[in-house]
Amino acid sequence: MKIAHFKKPGMPGRGFLCPFFSRRSGHLMTTLTLSLLLGGTVASAQTQLSLKQAIQTGLDNYGTIKAKEAYAKASAAGVVQAKLDYLPNFNLSTQADYGTANGLNGPAYGFGPSGIASGGLPLGSQNWNATFGSLYLANVNWDFFAFGRSKQKILTADFKRNLDASDVSQEKFQHEVRVSAAYLNLLAAQRLTTSYRKNFDRADTLRRIIVRKAKRDLLAGVDSSQANAEVSNAKSILLNAMTYEDEQNSSLIKLLGTQPQKIQADTVFIANLPKTLPTTYDSLAANNPVIAFYKNRILYSDEQAKYFKTLGLPTFSLGAAMQARGSGFNYTYSADHPNYDNSLSQGLGVDRTNYVVALGISWNLTQPFRTKQQVKAQRLTSEGLKNELALTQQQLITQNNFADSKIKNAIADYYETPLQVKAASDTYHQKLVLYNHGLTNLVDVTQALYALVRAETDRDIAYNNVWQALLLKAAATGDFDIFYSNL
Repeated sequence: MKIAHFKKPGMPGRGFLCPFFSRRSGHLMTTLTLSLLLGGTVASAQTQLSLKQAIQTGLDNYGTIKAKEAYAKASAAGVVQAKLDYLPNFNLSTQADYGTANGLNGPAYGFGPSGIASGGLPLGSQNWNATFGSLYLANVNWDFFAFGRSKQKILTADFKRNLDASDVSQEKFQHEVRVSAAYLNLLAAQRLTTSYRKNFDRADTLRRIIVRKAKRDLLAGVDSSQANAEVSNAKSILLNAMTYEDEQNSSLIKLLGTQPQKIQADTVFIANLPKTLPTTYDSLAANNPVIAFYKNRILYSDEQAKYFKTLGLPTFSLGAAMQARGSGFNYTYSADHPNYDNSLSQGLGVDRTNYVVALGISWNLTQPFRTKQQVKAQRLTSEGLKNELALTQQQLITQNNFADSKIKNAIADYYETPLQVKAASDTYHQKLVLYNHGLTNLVDVTQALYALVRAETDRDIAYNNVWQALLLKAAATGDFDIFYSNL
């Protein structure tokens, strides 16, 4: 399973390339921009959502999961239907007819729909004498033995149910990973937005100081121009970060299956290392949902091949029927004695009753040639599915090994970044003090500010990467509890 890794927006460049702002207009535009950036986030409604809540919401609402759950229920119903198919067919039929009874000596063969069934003696000429007739029929037909065909059909349906159930399980597992990855990406994007907003505030504060000094001719006017350009640059970076945050928010909403809304991610758990880190998960979990799904695909394909093989075997059938008929034509009816009664009551009565019990065997001798190819094709399909399983296992093992090294590196980086932030912060404040006393230039202050922003963003990403690495480990092994138990 692949997890999307977080990438931060571009860092600020060196130098001051923005157009010159006048002192008055630059101050006014910066104030308005700051109000819009800060006020916009306050005005927009945000929904507080923990990662556990996000996972559960995604499992409850995501359309693909709902669809696969419906397919699993359909397969369960298919098992019941396969069991009921073994029951004998029991048909009841009744009909009332009105027509003639002209008989004719001669052969006939029923192609397509059957024709009219009229019983009577062959007469010398056509006549149109008509009356009512009736038929009452009870029929039982049971294919009671077909060399395990019915049993194999039930087993195949049962394996299909297991396959669809495992498909639901692996889809839920993968969706838990997808939602968690999207949530962590949103969290990282929000942390970066916060860092770049701080950078904007620092740049604006520095610009205000420079403008005041430039007004008193304590600094050259070019410093004011450079400060305005730096504020514009910080504003652009912040806007890009906010756009990226909205993009990650949209990605998460798609996975949650809810209406568009602004999600505020919970930052409590990510500020610390996970409580427990995997140390014994060197191989894939025994109940890996993805591996179980691929194995069930193979099992279902094998059962289909066994079922196809039974289709070419003979079928033993048992049948029984009872029939009662009534007719308005008298048994003495003939051309010389047209004795019949065309009343409805006479036609609906029962005149003759018959029963029959039959035991038979039927075998299409050409069917084995067809089923042989079906079985061959299905076995080749099973071979293909085994190759897919082997490839998936290989990829997950590789991903598992990568996750181990990523966890180690992420933890090491987790402990390094706070030192970098402290050093960068001390350097920035030192350069700012020196600049205020005229002991250094604005370029040195700006470079120190860049280093501080970079250190803060690296820290935020380092914290996030520890959890991303742990999630990657859970996805590779197939045990989501490795990640979930630490929330």
